[in-house]
Amino acid sequence: MKNKILMIMVLLLLMVLSINAQDFRLGKVSIGELKEKIHPKDSSAVGAILFKRGRTYFNYDIKKGFYVNHEIQIRIKIYKKEGLDWANFEIPYYVGYQNLSDEMVRFSDGVTYNIENGSIVKTKLNNEGTFKDNVNENWKKATITMPNVKVGSVIELKYIIISENLTKFPVFQIQYPIPANHVEYCSEIPEYFIYKPLLTGYVKVKSDSKMEYASQTYDNEYKQTSSFSYKQIKSTFDVDDVPPLLKENYVDNINNYKSSLQYELETTRYPNQPVKDYSQTWDGVARTIYADKTFGKELQERLYLIEDLKRIINNQDKTISDSEKTNIVFQFIQNKMNWNGKYGYYTDKGVKQAYLDRTGNVAEINFNLINMLNLAGITANPVLLSTVEHGIPVFPNRTVFNYVVAAVDVNGERILLDAANKYTTNNVLPLYALNWNGRLIRQDETSEEIKLIPDKPSKEFFNLIVSVADDGSISGKYLVQKTDYEALVFREREANMKSENYLEKKENEFNGISISDYSVENKDTNLSKAVVEKFTFATNNHCEVIGGKMYINPMLFFTIDKNPFVQEKRKMPVYFGYPRQEKYNLNFKIPEGYEVESIPKQLKMATEDKSLTFSVNSVVNGDNIQIAVSKEINIGIAAADLYEGLKSFYQKMIEMQHEKIVLKRI
Repeated sequence: MKNKILMIMVLLLLMVLSINAQDFRLGKVSIGELKEKIHPKDSSAVGAILFKRGRTYFNYDIKKGFYVNHEIQIRIKIYKKEGLDWANFEIPYYVGYQNLSDEMVRFSDGVTYNIENGSIVKTKLNNEGTFKDNVNENWKKATITMPNVKVGSVIELKYIIISENLTKFPVFQIQYPIPANHVEYCSEIPEYFIYKPLLTGYVKVKSDSKMEYASQTYDNEYKQTSSFSYKQIKSTFDVDDVPPLLKENYVDNINNYKSSLQYELETTRYPNQPVKDYSQTWDGVARTIYADKTFGKELQERLYLIEDLKRIINNQDKTISDSEKTNIVFQFIQNKMNWNGKYGYYTDKGVKQAYLDRTGNVAEINFNLINMLNLAGITANPVLLSTVEHGIPVFPNRTVFNYVVAAVDVNGERILLDAANKYTTNNVLPLYALNWNGRLIRQDETSEEIKLIPDKPSKEFFNLIVSVADDGSISGKYLVQKTDYEALVFREREANMKSENYLEKKENEFNGISISDYSVENKDTNLSKAVVEKFTFATNNHCEVIGGKMYINPMLFFTIDKNPFVQEKRKMPVYFGYPRQEKYNLNFKIPEGYEVESIPKQLKMATEDKSLTFSVNSVVNGDNIQIAVSKEINIGIAAADLYEGLKSFYQKMIEMQHEKIVLKRI
């Protein structure tokens, strides 16, 4: 009897497990998946990857040799209307090879599943829902939109990318902005190829590899079927319950931190042939790039610059230093040439034609800068970098870069310059260029890593003279000086706004103050000097009068109300972009009939590594209250393990800023 009961219980358990288990095969969507209203582990999810399976395997052709297939199968559940965009897919593929055939993308098994009248209804993807568009001369994208998708739908799809490019596989994405219940990937690589796999991100992925036998069948040159056998390495990667990759404050490019798998070819070892090494060093990348005629040759074109160089240098009424020459040449190219908005580090129409047209891509502008500086006897070299949006370079590879600036060596100092941007100055690059490290490359095929995030802090100095009326209204004079990146941010974001629009934005940003007598200096001229803003302000929103006492916010409209760091834990670095220093000097005139009851206490604090410091100094001097506040961020990027300290630091700083100046009636 006991054995029968035990057997029944085991059978019931197996039935439950069978019902709840997910079938990771296309075409096996269950009623349970369709009826599910919310994700069981993330009720806020707008959708979920129910499973994703990737497979990379090789085929052989008598003419092409080995080519590779990258196959993806995916099933997605839509929980909320905000998740309907997950019915759209874009698959980029490469068509810019010189010696290889264009890649191909093929879709199959595209189906949308819904429940109608208690039954599963399938809607298949047809050719009307697929498109192929040009991205640029090297890339196309295949785009599909799944049919009949609504809240509650389950969609699934299979596609394959067929490529003769064996050196680098497409990135296999593991983590998404929505949760993924199960992700797996398998590569089957013939023994003739050795690849370097790299897992990125913070998700722990299980992996395994084993050697096995495989074979290929193909048509020989006589149209006869032939075959051969070989060993291959089969590697598998799998993970369950992948959390969504969520946006956080102070992140450079969230895609840098998502979990993914990348493969790069290291070595080939064909039978009866010498071993060939494909592993690239950065010097090797420099050599390859310089060999391209749209790069190295363009950095030797200088004769057309001679007359302009003589004119701008000889116009000086004194003997000038190399530093002054550098500034003159930089400002000349920056003002003469206009950027067409195109990234890259190869020229399109060439440096000479771009110079004559006064318009070019970023390479053509900065190559002209480099060429003119070298012509003037000043050492200048290109620095390749990847913009923030483009991501962080992982492998040494020429495709990881998409931008180029100039590095100039003057009097033992290295200066980074970008003449494509109208507001940059010495060692002040565009914000989108501050992406960890770049690579300086020289004609002699050597290269050098260049730190892009500056060490020197950019500064904002605020000075306010404030009068408080006996009814609690506040008025005063405002002055701020902005240097380096703070000045660049102002010039890029604010300088081209109409004055009335800018002032309206400023009034709203400062909690409803009224601004008059506005003026600004060095907005779009004298870029090496600080931007200086001045205005008169008035407000009724920063002082409360209660029971014969005044309660004044000491930081007025600069007060931070919310801690930007709200998550309990953080895995991504905290990206500030550049070191910065803010100093506030506020001088309050005490109204007649009032005296000081209390002022904010003096405070000085810093994180353990001194990356952030904050101080407050308050004094009463006659009928004036002087508040001096200083905040310094001494790093561009803070490691994730510093997050707890940053979060606590900001919270204490916010609490201090809400400590009031209290005046009482005499």
